[in-house]
Amino acid sequence: MKKRVLQLLMVVAMGVALTACSGNNTDKNVNAGNGSNTSQDGSNAGSNSGGETAPGEDADKGKEEGAGTGAGSAETDSAKGIVDAILNKVEQPALAPIEGDMVKDLYHLDPSILADYAIMSPLMNVKTNEVAVLKVKDAKDVATVEEAVKKRAADVQKQFETYLQDQYENAKNFQVVKKGDYVLFVISESADDIVSEFNSLVK
Repeated sequence: MKKRVLQLLMVVAMGVALTACSGNNTDKNVNAGNGSNTSQDGSNAGSNSGGETAPGEDADKGKEEGAGTGAGSAETDSAKGIVDAILNKVEQPALAPIEGDMVKDLYHLDPSILADYAIMSPLMNVKTNEVAVLKVKDAKDVATVEEAVKKRAADVQKQFETYLQDQYENAKNFQVVKKGDYVLFVISESADDIVSEFNSLVK
């Protein structure tokens, strides 16, 4: 009888002990789970912090990008800007600008009828390459400018006819393009490329 009572007590004691152990493990698992969530939250917070942009940064960046784009389009609004853009894309021999009275003397043209112009001619007299962008004040003067640049081409051909045959041939292959108020005059081995660039720049 005593043995049975003792056995019963032992079984009860073991049951209590097992229940206590099970409770501790559950608490540990819960705590471990909470610790894991905290770690994830922390890493997410860090990640979000790194990806966030301080107020005003996006606006400043946008202004800078916009300013660059605006400057580019503004440059090509002038005859010089168009010529510079062309020469940046299509390589040519060293060229120097023709301005003032030289326009009248070399181009048989009164600059007063022009709203804007940029004329680049060879720095060395062993080349015939020229690039000129001329914008008229009045559309009716486009024909006058066209006739003037053709006279210029004839002058260059005459100059090189008995001098350098390859440059004479180059001058014979000049091109004149009219677009709106603009006239392009070009003597170059790359005339087609220059005309293509001009057409892309002048809308």
